[in-house]
Amino acid sequence: MAALDPPQAPGLSTAPTNLLSGAARLFDYWAILYKRTWKGSAISSFVTPLLYVVAMGVLLGGFIKGDPAKLDGATSYLAFVAPGMVAAQAMTTVFGEVTYPVMGMIKWNKSYFGMIASPLAVSEVILAHLGFVIFRVATTCAVFLAVMAPFGVFTSVAGVFAAFFVQLLIGAAFATPIYAFTAGLKDESAFSLVFRLGMIPLFLFSGAFFPISNLSRWMEALATVTPLWHGVDLTRMLTLGEVDWPLAAVHVAYLVTLTLAGWFWAVRRLSRRMVS
Repeated sequence: MAALDPPQAPGLSTAPTNLLSGAARLFDYWAILYKRTWKGSAISSFVTPLLYVVAMGVLLGGFIKGDPAKLDGATSYLAFVAPGMVAAQAMTTVFGEVTYPVMGMIKWNKSYFGMIASPLAVSEVILAHLGFVIFRVATTCAVFLAVMAPFGVFTSVAGVFAAFFVQLLIGAAFATPIYAFTAGLKDESAFSLVFRLGMIPLFLFSGAFFPISNLSRWMEALATVTPLWHGVDLTRMLTLGEVDWPLAAVHVAYLVTLTLAGWFWAVRRLSRRMVS
């Protein structure tokens, strides 16, 4: 009789095809969860974009002169701030989805332990959860772009579609490292610092609402190494139709690298947490 294969260590999924098929087994779980909870996020996902556009772009924008030389090529403040707001929306959606929800599935309702007790590996569980997070980013950003379209801030349909896919990349670039950070925490006390010292400064000082050239030199240099600035600048290029292709390639490479690094860190951190 052939010897039985030794059990696989948690999280060490093998081929990419196995990883995808394993994550797909959790589709029903996340679909049912979203069906039960989507109303709780309806206001933030669908009403907030309109309020942001009207308040920041239309009302405040009416007091700001649309000088392309000072607004990175935008002819109005609304055209400048719109891509920044949608990129910031992608980031804030991720922060909400991979902090307390991930902590809950580890510490409070322990859903992850039930998943890992099945033949699923940790990496498959993570991929399924991150897939749901990217779905949330896709829905909120699609609504944001649709809300802004009637205001005439986009130069081409192709640029809008490309900007939409950039939001998914921005979401992934934030999701994997923040997920990894959360996976190793023993409690939620660090989240207040994550939001206050992480999300809010990024939201305000990554070029979403004003050019980073208005910052002091050291703050401008610091802003250029943040993932949100790369996402905002890339989104703005596409929506304004003025793409600097070498710089765009740098933006994409940065976001992809951060996504991959965060992925491997997340698998390692959650695997240790599941077996500790």
